[in-house]
Amino acid sequence: MIELPKDKFILDACCGGRMMWVNKQHPNAVYMDIRIAEPGHDGYSNHSVKPDIIGDFSKTDFKDKQFKLIVWDPPHIIASEARIHLTKQYGILKPETWQHDLKQGFKELWRILDDNGILIFKFNSINVPFDSVLRLFPVEPLFGQTSVQKKNAETKWFCFMKIPEKEVGKCYH
Repeated sequence: MIELPKDKFILDACCGGRMMWVNKQHPNAVYMDIRIAEPGHDGYSNHSVKPDIIGDFSKTDFKDKQFKLIVWDPPHIIASEARIHLTKQYGILKPETWQHDLKQGFKELWRILDDNGILIFKFNSINVPFDSVLRLFPVEPLFGQTSVQKKNAETKWFCFMKIPEKEVGKCYH
């Protein structure tokens, strides 16, 4: 098991180039990715992938309920290998295993998410419709929001909260 200081309670499970982050070195965050990539790997001189921890979101070495917030922006392009700029920058989903990989990824991230913790899931529908992905998960998102809409695809952010069964449906005043 990976031992983290108590002030590390945010996980970016597929950090890539940390493009969504305002503070790309947030002191409470742990940045994880399955790869390291030097600047220029994708044709852009300033994009690199330098995680704090090299790891796979579908099987981590974190203890149960370790994080209060998890951000998950997995690859969303189905391809057999990274050939074009986008796949080099964001990674790929393997055609033969993408459903299993995302389902197992959600299960694992849910395991390491603390009770009442938040999981933010970002996905683009370029190859897979949102409903096909969301059906893989055992929990329904609280809400979702479109951030980018293009002719052939859109990007949405979904918010999940790990509400313990004993608290489901309770009203707090």
